Amino acid sequence: MNQADSGRPARVRVTAPRSSNRRRQPRTAATEIDAQTEVGAIFVRSLLRAQLRAAAATLSLVVVLIGLLPLVFHQAPGLADQTLLGMPLPWVLLAFGIYPVLFLIGRWHVRRAERIEAAFADVVEGS
Repeated sequence: MNQADSGRPARVRVTAPRSSNRRRQPRTAATEIDAQTEVGAIFVRSLLRAQLRAAAATLSLVVVLIGLLPLVFHQAPGLADQTLLGMPLPWVLLAFGIYPVLFLIGRWHVRRAERIEAAFADVVEGS
């Protein structure tokens, strides 16, 4: 005898919800970047923009400092006639004065780049 024939409603099986429909954990910035989503692309673009600004500032500083030397010697021609260590002053500055300045600028740039990367890592790990 059939259940429909007896007048009783058909049995319905009740089960637990599917495991794939569970509530998902919020995605972190690291997973967004790894998955190459739009949010991850925004994080990466912000890092690249910050690095580009730091590089542009460093390059500008180097260009201004080195570019000012010929201008200074052109505006004050008496300086070009001075000698130091038996060499003309412009040559002494180019031979010995520029490299410590470039080293300090490079050191400043590396520290700034490390700070930018550390801040980015904090954002990625903290979210």
